[in-house]
Amino acid sequence: MDKKRIFTIIAAVVGCAALTTFCVLAGIRNHALAEENKTLKAMNHYNNVLAPPPLPEKLDFMGEEVPLDDHSVRESLDRELTAICYQHSTTLLCLKRSGRYFPVIEKILKEEGLPEDFKYLCVTESSLSNAISPAKAVGFWQFLQSTAQSYGLEVREEVDERYNVEKATRAACKYLRGSKNRLGSWALAAAAYNMGENGVANNIAAQSVQTYWDTYFNPETARYVFRILAYKLVFENPHIYGVQITEQEKYPPIACRVDTITASVPDWYQYCKEQGITYKQFKEFNPWCRAKKLTVSNGKTYLIQIPTEK
Repeated sequence: MDKKRIFTIIAAVVGCAALTTFCVLAGIRNHALAEENKTLKAMNHYNNVLAPPPLPEKLDFMGEEVPLDDHSVRESLDRELTAICYQHSTTLLCLKRSGRYFPVIEKILKEEGLPEDFKYLCVTESSLSNAISPAKAVGFWQFLQSTAQSYGLEVREEVDERYNVEKATRAACKYLRGSKNRLGSWALAAAAYNMGENGVANNIAAQSVQTYWDTYFNPETARYVFRILAYKLVFENPHIYGVQITEQEKYPPIACRVDTITASVPDWYQYCKEQGITYKQFKEFNPWCRAKKLTVSNGKTYLIQIPTEK
């Protein structure tokens, strides 16, 4: 074999070895970079989780100024805002549901002359769902049966209008308006929604104070208005509080037509067949119907929501 050919073979071997070494080193470097990026992402995520939510310099509640220069007020708001920002699944679901239910609630609040901020009280009460509390409070606005009936909601075996968002919202408006007239402020009216008018009135009288912010309440009521405020801040400024959600990602309103019922319905299953909907759809849009039938007394009218789109 001549020397020229030997040198060619040696050069080829050396070149392959160099290329192999380069690839190995490049692979190691790329792996190191990938691990570094992964670490940075983890650090960023970790930092985000630990980052305290920013507090506003000024804030109002239903048009009434919140005294954030008081350390106890500021720290109470910080506590609720931190909790809401990092209870991720609940907060995201509330934001998604707001796309469907806020238009309904906002319209009624406006018609009833109440501040729009009270929609966040509804979020605080039920996370915008027909929840049932351990104390048997029911619906979006969490009415006990006796309170619901005293504010005009029908509650019986076949019908429970606490599950009717529209009617329950109007009943809540009546309660809040009356509380505000008696107690003097929307913040105290909101507190009364949690502990009752008499409880709030007795507390402010015994302590010789006039505002929610100056009153010593039980732990639940003491946190209540601050939780409403925290939801307001997150819903109105989601990007500031690390929530990434678009309007398209919220649950949209579903178009419905209304069927007026003036006579008893012996079988809702048969009714659904006649209306061209499933019983599941019927229950989703009319959860206040609590039995398989409906007995209608003379002069009574019920409105049934029939979805017209999927």
